[in-house]
Order: sequence, then C-alpha cells, then structure tokens
Amino acid sequence: MNPLKSLPDHGQAAWLDFLARGFIDKGDLARLVAEDGLRGVTSNPSIFEKAIADTDEYSQATADLLGQSDLSVMGLYEHLAMADIRKAADVLRPVYDATGGADGYVSLEVSPYLALETEPTVEEARRFWKEVDRPNLMVKVPATKAGIPAIRTLIGDGININVTLLFSQEVYEEVAKAYIAGLEALAAKGGDVSRVASVASFFISRIDVAVDKLLDQAIAKANDPDEKARLAGLKGKVAIANAKLAYRRYQRLFNGGFAQLKAKGAHAQRLLWASTGTKNKAYSDVLYVEELIGPNTVNTMPPATMDAFRDHGRLRNSLEENVGEAEAIMAALAKAGISIEAVADELVSDGVKLFADAADKLLGAVARRRITVLGAQLNTQTTALPQTLADGVAHASEAWRSEGSLRRLWHRDAAVWTGKDEAKWLDWLTLVPEELKRVDELVAFQREVAEADFDHVLLIGMGGSSLGPEVLAETFGAADGYPALTIIDSTDPEQIAATEAKLDLRRTLFIVSSKSGSTLEPNILKDYFFDKVGKALGRDEAGSRFVAVTDPGSSMEKTAKADGFWRVFYGLPGVGGRYSVLSRFGLVPAAAIGINVEVFLKTAQEMVYACGPDVPPADNPGATLGLVLGTAANAGRDKVTLIASPGIATFGAWAEQLLAESTGKQGKGLIPVDGEPEVPIDAYAGDRVFIYLRLTDGSSGTQDAFAETLRAAGHPVVRIDLASRDRLAEEFFRFEIATAVAGAVIGINAFDQPDVEASKIKTRELSAAIEQTGHLPQETPTAITGPISVFSSEADREQFDLAAEAGGLAEVLRAHLGRAKAGDYVAILAYVARNPAHHEVLQKARKAVLVERRVATCLGFGPRFLHSTGQAYKGGPNSGVFVQITADAAHDIAIPGRSLSFGQVEAAQAAGDLGVLAERGRRYLRLHISGDVAHGLATIAEAIEQAVARA
Repeated sequence: MNPLKSLPDHGQAAWLDFLARGFIDKGDLARLVAEDGLRGVTSNPSIFEKAIADTDEYSQATADLLGQSDLSVMGLYEHLAMADIRKAADVLRPVYDATGGADGYVSLEVSPYLALETEPTVEEARRFWKEVDRPNLMVKVPATKAGIPAIRTLIGDGININVTLLFSQEVYEEVAKAYIAGLEALAAKGGDVSRVASVASFFISRIDVAVDKLLDQAIAKANDPDEKARLAGLKGKVAIANAKLAYRRYQRLFNGGFAQLKAKGAHAQRLLWASTGTKNKAYSDVLYVEELIGPNTVNTMPPATMDAFRDHGRLRNSLEENVGEAEAIMAALAKAGISIEAVADELVSDGVKLFADAADKLLGAVARRRITVLGAQLNTQTTALPQTLADGVAHASEAWRSEGSLRRLWHRDAAVWTGKDEAKWLDWLTLVPEELKRVDELVAFQREVAEADFDHVLLIGMGGSSLGPEVLAETFGAADGYPALTIIDSTDPEQIAATEAKLDLRRTLFIVSSKSGSTLEPNILKDYFFDKVGKALGRDEAGSRFVAVTDPGSSMEKTAKADGFWRVFYGLPGVGGRYSVLSRFGLVPAAAIGINVEVFLKTAQEMVYACGPDVPPADNPGATLGLVLGTAANAGRDKVTLIASPGIATFGAWAEQLLAESTGKQGKGLIPVDGEPEVPIDAYAGDRVFIYLRLTDGSSGTQDAFAETLRAAGHPVVRIDLASRDRLAEEFFRFEIATAVAGAVIGINAFDQPDVEASKIKTRELSAAIEQTGHLPQETPTAITGPISVFSSEADREQFDLAAEAGGLAEVLRAHLGRAKAGDYVAILAYVARNPAHHEVLQKARKAVLVERRVATCLGFGPRFLHSTGQAYKGGPNSGVFVQITADAAHDIAIPGRSLSFGQVEAAQAAGDLGVLAERGRRYLRLHISGDVAHGLATIAEAIEQAVARA
C-alpha cells in the first residue's frame, strides 16, 4: 500500500490531470489504475497540446484521418482527442462498473471559446456526449454566468458534467443548485437520475498565487510590524481555508434537501480539488493534497504531484479539521481589504482567457501537424519582412489572437470592421461546403454542355463576374471535348467586333453573369449578342444558347425567363461579386469548359480549413497574409505588387480587383500593382509589399532570382508556392480571407464599393444626356498636339497650355507626371480595346515611368477597370497621378433597342470616371486620340518616355 492508493480509505478518489495517446497505448494508465487505485482522468487543451506538439504520437493517426477525408483543424483535433477519451474511458470502465458509476470517469472539455455562450455550450456538450458514446464520459463546462444554466440543462439531459473554473463559495452554491435543479428536471420527465454524475472542480493553487500577491502589496504598505506579521501569516492558507468552507456548504446542500433525489438513486455532486500542483516552491509539493482529504471528494493531480504524494504524502481526514480557523483566515483577509469574491471573479475571467490561450496553442499545433501531413497538397506561404514590419505584424497577430478577432470574423461580427452592414456580405465564408452540397447540378450541366457540342463559350460579365472565370480559362483552358471560354467585359466597339469575329454564333454558348442584373455592360452586351444569335438561328431559338448566372429575384432572372434562356443558375445574395469566384459565378463557366468542379471545390476546401476560425492567426495563412498587408498599409507600404509564374499569371488581375475594391475607400487602402514590367531593383521604393505566386515545377524562369533580389534588398516579400496549377483553387480563398483581415486592420468596410457606385451614377447621367442630345456635353481641349487633344481641370488648364506651347505633348506629360512624388503611383487608364498590341505599347510607357521616377505604376483598360481598381483610384489614398486615354470609335456598333451606341457608352463611362476623379480631388489628365488608335497610343507612349527622361 502507498499513500496514493490509500486515499479511498479516507473517502477521496485520486484522479489524474493528464492524458496522452502513448500513455494509454503503452499501458501506463492501466498500471496506475491497477497499482495506485487511480479512479479517473481529466484532460484539457494544454495537456493535449503538449502531446501533439512535442511528440510523434499523433503523426500516423493524423495521416490516417486526412487520408480518409480532409478535416478542419478543430475537426481533426476532436477526432484525435475523442479517440483518446474513448480509449481512456474503456481502461477506466471496470472502475466505473465496480463503483456503481461513482468513479471511473474521463473528462473532455467543451471549447473554451464558448465559455460566455450558453446555447453553443449546450450544443457542443450534447455533441461530445453522443460522439464519444461512453457512459463514463464527463463533459467539462466552466462555471461562468453562461455556463451555469448550461450545466442545469445538460444534467437535465442526463449528461455527466465536470464543472470547471470554480473559485468562489457563492458561485459553487449556484453550481450545486443548478445540478440539483437539473436532476429534478430529469426525474420529472422520467429519466434515471442514478445514471448521472457530476463533480464541481474547485481550483486551489491559483487562489493562493493571486491572494499572496495582494498580501505582499498590503504588507509593503503596512507600517505596523504586527500588522505585517499578521498579513504574512495568511500567505499560503487562503486557498485551503476557502476550500474547507466550500466543503461545509457541500455538506449542507447535499445532506438535507437532497434526500428525495438520493432516494431515487441520485449521486451527490462531489467537490473536486483541481489545480493542486504547488506553484510556490516555498510550500510543500503535496500541500494541496494533504490538507484537503475528506469523504466523498476528488483530487485531480498532475503527474508530478501524484508522484510526490505517492512518495511522501501523509494521510489524515484533514478537510474537516480546523474549520473555525478557516473562518478566521477568511475574516482576516476581508479585514485586510481583500475580497475573496473579487479575487474569484478575476480568476474566472483570467481562467477563461488562459483556457482560450491554451486552446489557441493546441489548435496551432494541430494546424502545423495538418500542414506537415498534407505536404504539397496545401500551398505553402513564407514571409520575409523588414524587422520593423515583422514586429508590427507579430504585434497585430497577437492582438488578433488574444481578442479572438478571427473567430469573430467567422462568426460574422460586423464590429471587426466598422459595425455597419458587413455581416450580410459574409456568406463567402461558408460558400465552398455549400457549393459542394449542390455540385450535382453543375455536374449535370457539364455533361449537357459536352453533349451539345459547342465550339465556344462567351461569358458576358464585369468585375467579379468575369475576372475569376478569366483566370480559370487562361490557367486551365478547355478540357478535351469541351468548348473554349472567351470573356467579353468591355464596351469598346473594336474589342466587341474582335470578340465576335472569333465566334461561330450558331455553336456558341453564352453565359450572362450579373449579380444584380442591373449592371449596364452585361445588359447591353447581352442585348447585342442575343439579337445576333436571334438573326442567325431565329428569335425563338436564341434563348436555347443562353445561360444566366444571377441572384434570385434579379432583373436578369426576369429577362432570362422572358427570353427563354436554357438555364438560370443562382448565386447567393450574401456573396459580393468580388468574393464570388467559388460560387456559381465561377463554377458555371468552369463546368462549361470541363473543369472537374467537385475536385476544384475540394481543393479550395483544403485552404478553407487552413484559414478557419479554429486556426490562430500566426498559423493561419490567410490571416497572416492579411495582417501583413494591413499592417504594411498602415505603415505606408500600400502598393501590393503581384508577381506570378507564367502559368498562373492572370490570377493577378483577379486579386487586383479583390484588394482594390475591398480596401480602397475613405482615403485609405491598398493599391494593387499587377503585371508591372520587371526592372532593376533600385527602381522600387519603400512603399511596396511583394506577393510572389510561384509554381514549383521549374516554370518560373528568372522570377525566383528577382524575388530573391527583392528580399535581399530588404523589401517585404510573401512567397506562395504551388505544386501545380491545379492548386490555384486554394488561392482564391486565401486571398479572400487576407483581404477581409487587411480591411479590418486598415479600418474600413471591406465589402462595399461606394466610389464604383458614384461612377455608375455619373455614367447613367451622361448616357441619358446622349440619348436626349445625341452626344456628350462638349468640352474645350486645354491643348491639341498632333492627333492628341489634352483635357485637364480648370485649375491646371493654364499650366498645361503653356507646357504644350513650350514642348508639345511630352512637356505636358512632364508637368503632369512631375506631380508624382515619393509614395505616389502613376496609373494609365486606357479606354481602348484591350489587346496584346495596345498592352505592349503602354507597358513600355509604364516601364519608363517606373525606372525614371521610381513610383509604382498601374495599367487599366476601361471600362473593365471601373469594376476593379477604379474603386481604389477614387476612394483610396490620394496618391495617384492618372493619365486617362480615350479615342474616337473608328467603327461604332449600335445597341439593339437603344438610341445609344457602344462607342457612346464607352465615352460616357470615361467621362463619368473622370468626373468622379475630379470630385475626389485626384490629379488627372485626359488624352484623346483622333484617328488611328494604334498610332495615337504610340505617340502617347513615346511622349511619356520623353517626359520622364527629361525629369
């Protein structure tokens, strides 16, 4: 016999506060039961974290689970933990049976994140009880204000409960009464109260740690030596005194009014002494065991304390000794001005936080284990940051962790941003599993498309409706037996004509994507192509070639039904356009070109889990990227420069829209820089963050060396490695989470686009004017130089007129671009056809500005960019210097059913765009090309090169 094994002779059960897989599998738990009379086990996140993070015991189990199906980090932890709990419960089942259900329990804690929520606590406890499926399970629930009613409900359900975080005698009495009330409720509905057990876990050593600190402060203030001595005499005694008085309450509560329940076989709720490892080395290492031995109690000890008590513990019925002295100790404490209830309240609050901290640490360990097992299945992310930025990101990460901001984001708390309407735009968070549930509809559509034998798919859309599908088309192309996908997101007559020339209208499927159905461009483009198909096939047959993707109840839905569209697919109203690529807006065109949408979604799901609410920010790739971007923006590094391997290069245009439209408002935000020419490293200033999406298949060419040069020069570089193009699905979700987080750090609503709407209003006003008069309001050029007419604000007119007289267009541009200072950017906004030739000539001008002026450069083709970067240009930081390029339409195209032409709409859009730039006080210049567009663009590009060379 040893002191540990003899504890039951004094009415106390010894439980172990430890659990790990190897401890069970190697027989150590069974030996403690057999040799030391162990009668129960408690677990907590901190215990599991040490086992998962510091050993390889869970590596194979993790691999096996993930080999069957992917799991969230919390789901993975629960699978691992519940397996251990079941095994431990089976080892302790003989104890449970031998003691008639008095002992033999294993405890599993509900998520500490739910400590302040009653219903979620109840739901999770019920789920644990069902999934563990062992009668000797105890579910741990904290004694918070929200936890106590949950305890009553769960006892009423017949679920065993271990009540944790008890420090106060008053709260303990509430807990005991909740237990009794729960039993009464169970009995009233015919339940068997004899099969329910509960312990009230009174935390011991933490009380002495807190009170001793307060006593030391009181001693330091006291002047009387006797007072100092009296106060010093209380140290190390309050926790035990408090526990003895709690035990007296237990005796009163369960020796009187409990008789009726006891007659039905009910067990008293035992007091369990927790936190019995001695924190202060000046005290005995078995203090909190020896002094708290008494009938019908439990002491749960950490392994070191259990070993110490086995070795040199002394047995006596100490719990009922000197109760009068315990009262005197508590009275003396109160006289010293220290409230034990106030201490208890603070310890509960601290305990909730400490439990959450431990859970964060545990889930971080599980997340890292998951990443290791998945390997190349999950795209990896590494950051190289200057020390100041790294420190800022680390500080932000810890703040987000300690405040639970990421969980709040996932729980749709609008206060994470500005507390306005953000919550209604967050359905993209759960979009992937929702789309997986209804993927069969897309699979059927894909089969029908293949059977229809189309040559082409033309997607008509703008912004989020077109940019995501464009990435898919350019990255993956069409599978064998499926049509190629082309995007039309322009009102430029030349581009419309060039697009139409590629198509056999009889063998083309048209997808009209418009979330609201009220966006101008998709509507007029639909009218144009519907009319064309009607003439080719007959009006009655035209609808059979059209599919709509729109929100339920939109005007586009009504149009589609009226025109007899083949299919209508519905988006989710709570998903904004730029967050919609993983919805039907991206998946319908993906299905049409033969992409396996189920595999695509499951690939995205891997990143959804990696970025989930259960993954702490430091281990959460999406949150980390967002914290880098938001912290960098607040520090003046707001130019997010996107670099990508050639095989995935079009991803940048999608990310550009997401970042710009989400964050660029209220004078703040990120300015994404996509497709910028690569130049010598000294051209890049200190306002940049670089994101490098890198295929690891060796196709990145010189980009690896370029990224390394940037890193070596001290620029912040975030590198994301993809094992193949197929893994690109993951990046859509990573960037969505990152953008939402960055928006919160910057302090804006990441889901509205007020300045895009302002531009639309201007365009509508100008379009109405054209319909009335036949033309836009006439403007007088500031200057005319060859085929280029210069238009500027009234304030700049005289300066640019003189510049034109002195040196022509180059001098005008020298004056305009000279306004770009350090930290600014130059954006060329071209309302001309977006084609390789036009892109190439403007890229040359862009490169010259970058090299000579050392400012970031952007290139956008209108009206496409209006639904993308246009928001940031107008609503973001006033650091842009804009060159708008317009041109006469060489061959305009009429819009069926309207008195407007496409060329007039494009002109109205350009004028509306410029009008909002002017209203926002932006620095702008408009250059209008008369005659040949290619010649005009070359003239402008050459003038820009000359202008910056002279600077």
